[in-house]
Amino acid sequence: MKKGLYITMVIMLIVSLVAVTGCSNNAPAPGGEEKILKVGSDIAYAPFEYFDEKQEATGFDIDLMTAIAEDMGYKAEFETAAFDGLIPSLQAGKYDAVISAMTITEERGEVVKFSDPYFSAVQYIAFKKGEKYEKIADLEGKKIGVQLNTTGQFAVEDAGLTTQKFDTTPDALNALLIGGVDVVVADNQPVLSFIEANQASDIECVTADTEDEFYGIAMQLENTELAEKINATLKKFKENGKYAEIYSKWFKGEVPKF
Repeated sequence: MKKGLYITMVIMLIVSLVAVTGCSNNAPAPGGEEKILKVGSDIAYAPFEYFDEKQEATGFDIDLMTAIAEDMGYKAEFETAAFDGLIPSLQAGKYDAVISAMTITEERGEVVKFSDPYFSAVQYIAFKKGEKYEKIADLEGKKIGVQLNTTGQFAVEDAGLTTQKFDTTPDALNALLIGGVDVVVADNQPVLSFIEANQASDIECVTADTEDEFYGIAMQLENTELAEKINATLKKFKENGKYAEIYSKWFKGEVPKF
C-alpha cells in the first residue's frame, strides 16, 4: 500500500469515528424519545401561573402540572393564551390539557372533561380602605370589576348586577387602584397575591357570600385515558406528600384536603 493512500485512509477512518461519536452523543436512544404534553394556560394569574423576571412560566399550577407530566412520563410544554380562549383551543386540539386556576362548573363540564379537584378557592370582594362591603348584594350601583369568563363574573351577574370585564384579574385590580372601578370580585389567592405585591395600595378584601369552588385540569371530553392517568397521579401526590410540598412552596397555612 502506498504511504499517501495509507495516510488518506487513516484520516478518513478518524473522521468517520468522530462523526459516529457525535451522532451517538446527540441522538436519542431507541425508544427513548421524549413525549410532550401540550398544556394551555393564561399565564398572567399569580400565584398560579405567571412569567418571572426571566420570562419563564412559574407558579403553583406550573409546578403541579410539570410534576404530573413527569410522573406520567411526559415533559409539559406550556403555551399562554387569554383565559376565555383556552377551552375553545382545547376543543380544537391545540392542547392536550389546560391548567389555569379553572373552576369546575356544570356548564364547563358539558364541553370538557375535568380532572379530580386539585385546589379549593372562594370569591373575594376587594375594595379601597374606607369602604365597607360584606356580600354581593352590597355592590348594587357600584362599578364592579371582574375577569372575563370567570366565576367572579358569573356570581355578580347571577345576582342581577352589571360587571366591567377585564382580560386578567390584575388588570381589574389595577383599575381599582386608579378609581376605574369601585370593587373587584375575584378568586381569593390572586387577590391576596396582588395585595402582597402592592402593600401601599390600601386595598382590603372580604370573603364573598358565594359557594366554595374547586379547580380542575381540563381535557377534551373523549380523552378518558389522559384523565385517568392525571387523576391517578393526583391521588398519588396527595398521598405521598408531593402535593403538600408544592402547595407549601406557594401558599401559607394548612394544606387543604379534598
